[in-house]
Amino acid sequence: MSETEIAATRPIRTFHPRRGRMSSRHADAHALLWPRYGLTVTDGDRTPLDLAGLFGREAPVVLEIGFGMGDATAAMAAADPQRGYLGVEVHTPGIGNLLAMVGELGLTNVRVACGDAMQLVHRIGPGSLDAVHVFFPDPWPKARHHKRRLIQPGNVAVLRERLRPGGVLHCATDWPEYGVAMTETLDADPGLRRLPEGPHGRPETKFERRGAAAGRPITDLRYTRR
Repeated sequence: MSETEIAATRPIRTFHPRRGRMSSRHADAHALLWPRYGLTVTDGDRTPLDLAGLFGREAPVVLEIGFGMGDATAAMAAADPQRGYLGVEVHTPGIGNLLAMVGELGLTNVRVACGDAMQLVHRIGPGSLDAVHVFFPDPWPKARHHKRRLIQPGNVAVLRERLRPGGVLHCATDWPEYGVAMTETLDADPGLRRLPEGPHGRPETKFERRGAAAGRPITDLRYTRR
């Protein structure tokens, strides 16, 4: 197979690989807690993911794609102990920070995955998730990069299938053009129904504060699986 053919078979990444240097706090938390709370996502692995086994209990599960530094994830998990929170990220300092907060807050309902979110999603059985959160994903603002955006029809269909009937897909962005594209994509999915606007029920994130400081409006979108 030629290099061109090999490149054509590779999945389109919806993220920039981001391996920053961990602080000593992050590194210590990673060394101590990763064996218990961590999950490495391997490209091409389609082994079904046992969510009950992962969390050590039967409970509704929320998948958060791209949790950044994990502050919002930890806050939501602390306020919602009846559900399990599975966060997936590629930014190593963010992974270390969330693990540090898991230890400091004594959270037992958080699991942290490192790798490609859509690879992980394909390992989750249909109807297995109570909610999916996609807060401030990479907007890929250049037109030639729009194919890398996470919220597009094919990915949305896969995410929706992993939700239980009545489960919620909650997306947010501070890029107006991406907000319009998100709305059009989510409105067009026949298996989703848009929920009325109201309190979004999530903590403010660092990316949200950054967008607000730059004068960008926040688009919050919540949909339920029919």
